[in-house]
Amino acid sequence: MTDACFTPQTLDFLRALSANNSRDWFNENKPVYELDVRQPALAFIERLAPRLTEISPHFLAIAKKSGGSLMRVYRDTRFSKDKTPYKTNIGIQFRHEQGRDVHAPGYYVHIAPQSMFIGVGIWRPDSRALGKIRDHLSEAGAAWIAARDGVTFQAYFNLSGEALKRAPRGYSPDHPLLEDLKRKDFIAISDLSHEEVLSPDFIDTVCQRFQAADAYMRFLCRAVEVRM
Repeated sequence: MTDACFTPQTLDFLRALSANNSRDWFNENKPVYELDVRQPALAFIERLAPRLTEISPHFLAIAKKSGGSLMRVYRDTRFSKDKTPYKTNIGIQFRHEQGRDVHAPGYYVHIAPQSMFIGVGIWRPDSRALGKIRDHLSEAGAAWIAARDGVTFQAYFNLSGEALKRAPRGYSPDHPLLEDLKRKDFIAISDLSHEEVLSPDFIDTVCQRFQAADAYMRFLCRAVEVRM
């Protein structure tokens, strides 16, 4: 057993940032951010990297301050009514080697005082990738059902995300998998407790959940024609 990556001080900083979401406050407290948030997150990524390779060598764990698996703390406020400048969570994405952005197949870890979870799948795929997923789902329905309804997968994960109100173009309203074909997101969420995130065994927990989603991730990777 090794020391925990994340500590109560990590969550204390995120709570304080939520209450003081301004550039002046963040700049004044940036050394605390570095010590209690960014350094633990980068250590977590670095320690998880060899374990992720065992799950799949095609997903990347990159422990860099910028341009790696740790998502930026700075919010993009250009098209948002919320103009607060900073994210009040830790977002870590282990993206597929062929993915260029957050819409690629990936594993995700989200840490915020009020919401902690693991995500797997593809968030908001572009129209081309979404079409491939729907086609594969329609053609390989039995494999989709086996992945979606697997006992281990269902023990930890719930499907989430947005969906169309009607059948997508080209699919019958009577299709037996219509509710899944209507999905715009193919993500699944597994909630975490504070105790799990702050435990020295957190990396074991994350890897266990990633492995529980293996069939689901393999289905989506086959659909969009990337290696798992």
